[in-house]
Amino acid sequence: MENLAEIDALLKLLDDPDEEIYQHVQQRLLGYGNEAISYLENAWEQSLDTLLQERIENIVHTIQFNNVKEDLNLWYQSGAFDLLQGALVINRYQYPDLDEQTIINQIEEIKREIWLGLQLEMSSIEKIKLINHIFYNQYGFSGNTKNHHDPQNSYLNQVLESKKGNQISLAIIYATLAQKLDIPVYGVNLPQHFILGYIDENNNEKEYGVLFYINAFNKGAIFGKHDVDQFLRQLNLEPQPGFYSPCSNTEIIRRVIRNLISAYENLGATDKVEELKELQDILTENTL
Repeated sequence: MENLAEIDALLKLLDDPDEEIYQHVQQRLLGYGNEAISYLENAWEQSLDTLLQERIENIVHTIQFNNVKEDLNLWYQSGAFDLLQGALVINRYQYPDLDEQTIINQIEEIKREIWLGLQLEMSSIEKIKLINHIFYNQYGFSGNTKNHHDPQNSYLNQVLESKKGNQISLAIIYATLAQKLDIPVYGVNLPQHFILGYIDENNNEKEYGVLFYINAFNKGAIFGKHDVDQFLRQLNLEPQPGFYSPCSNTEIIRRVIRNLISAYENLGATDKVEELKELQDILTENTL
């Protein structure tokens, strides 16, 4: 109750014209973190003062952005094992109030449909064709070719709702579905494109440990190493192992952030660009 009384007192000072008083009040409210949000939102609803509303919006956003930074740092420092969890943290940047269980349930529903069609004797290519049929034909997912640079293409809730995404968001959902079904599909960090690799679990000494590649942006098209070679030649890039081998979850989320930075730069949203660069810094390898 003591906190409530102080928060209440601080809210009464939020519209003070003295910038120094405002800065002090802001810092005190930020110190309360999530505890202050419902009170701030309530004060926003009851006010007609645009300055007060703007100040409240800024404080709420700062608290929520600090949460995203903490969550991303925790995910990274804990080993970045769960790709979906990393993507959900990035989703929180734009949609802090979203019920993430909705996203998890939608993915579980698609996974169940694939699972129902899986059979023990299926080859690796047959499994991928089944995923493709359910994901692209049944659920209607496709690459967003018309608005490819729209930042919404990078947020999972929007991709699951619109059924359209970019190379990396579709690949994250696709790889998550496959891995949940013990199908060894992982991201491959190809320049100017993001693809998936089906890992050779039988150690047939396939180069880079990949049986074949999958293009999640193009309805799960299956292709081989020679196609990657040709793509790199078109870009005048020297082949490097990282262009063929599965990459880490951290690299994938780093690339999601890079896409968002590029998308917001196109829109001239400099505040978002700066914040996303802060998120990018969290995922920068610790160099000793």
